[in-house]
Amino acid sequence: MAGIYIHIPFCKQACHYCDFHFSTSLKWKKELVKALGKELILKKNKVSEIIETIYFGGGTPSLLNAEELGFVFETIYENYEVSPTAEITLEANPDDLSKEKIKELSVSKINRLSIGIQSFFDDDLKWMNRSHNAEEAEKAIKYSKKYFDNISIDLIYGVPGMSEEKWRKNLQKALELKIPHISSYALTVETGTALAKMIELKKKKPVDDAAAKKHYEILVKTMTAAGYINYEFSNFGLKGYFSQNNTAYWKGKSYLGVGPSAHGFDGKNRYWNVSHNILYIKSLEKGKIPHTEENLTVSDRYNEYIMTRLRTIWGISLTEIKEKFGDKILHYFQKEAKSLFEKGLLIEKENHIHISKKGKFLGDGISSELFFIEE
Repeated sequence: MAGIYIHIPFCKQACHYCDFHFSTSLKWKKELVKALGKELILKKNKVSEIIETIYFGGGTPSLLNAEELGFVFETIYENYEVSPTAEITLEANPDDLSKEKIKELSVSKINRLSIGIQSFFDDDLKWMNRSHNAEEAEKAIKYSKKYFDNISIDLIYGVPGMSEEKWRKNLQKALELKIPHISSYALTVETGTALAKMIELKKKKPVDDAAAKKHYEILVKTMTAAGYINYEFSNFGLKGYFSQNNTAYWKGKSYLGVGPSAHGFDGKNRYWNVSHNILYIKSLEKGKIPHTEENLTVSDRYNEYIMTRLRTIWGISLTEIKEKFGDKILHYFQKEAKSLFEKGLLIEKENHIHISKKGKFLGDGISSELFFIEE
């Protein structure tokens, strides 16, 4: 299988914590959509497999109108073989999801919505500089459910000042709304963001890692008790509602990255487009794809395998390590993993290796101890 990721680099306003590539000016939106079409055509020979997932990320893809979405879909279906059961996701902000917009999306090829709720409390949303309020969030979900069965929402925990009780209320609201998939992320302070600058100037409180860890424990306990499967560290889905796009990424499947700043992977090589809207547009007007390509070594691919698989319920397979990366790396993994088993940070279950409950919040550190660094 293969997927297509399309980056839509526009937002109404900048969230303080976001470090993704975007612009709050829609001036070049028409030209950029045309450039997306040109890139899709230029890349059609990169994919020989059936397209199983299409994902519109950003930015705020819900800023695209019906004509723009239709143009992108027409280009994809004319140049690629798309599965009739493909999962097609659009990220959306609640304030974009009017009744008219939801109806419009429901008659498009979109069959899954990923709604950026972040919190059901106005003070949190204001702190993050989100463009919607709590009332809009709830209304967007309720009306979307009339037209879409497959809906995911994003929630953020670890926000300074968010009590454990408030976090529980956020989760309870999500459960009351009967949303089949929830992605929940710890607030992180990325270099160069408005949030990082405000913390540096002491205009906002720093993130408390201990509080975030407690919020995560509450998240896992609450969601699993409600019947959700924690199939990846930050993702919880009811049976049949796992994100196929994200699952393909965690399992190392190939995907095209289209749009400014978009990343792609062909199974052995990774590439990423220029993070500049005008440079992206001008380059495609000349028939050139403005990307940088990295040829991944065996150890690069092994390290990515370790990092992604340890975050998931599928875990690490020794058989796969041997088949994909060879005996040398298999023996290295077994040697490095020994002490992590002894510390109770790794466990083996059904011939697959997983991070233990004790080590779950230490996943990045555990992965790094297993990385293979070439001399």
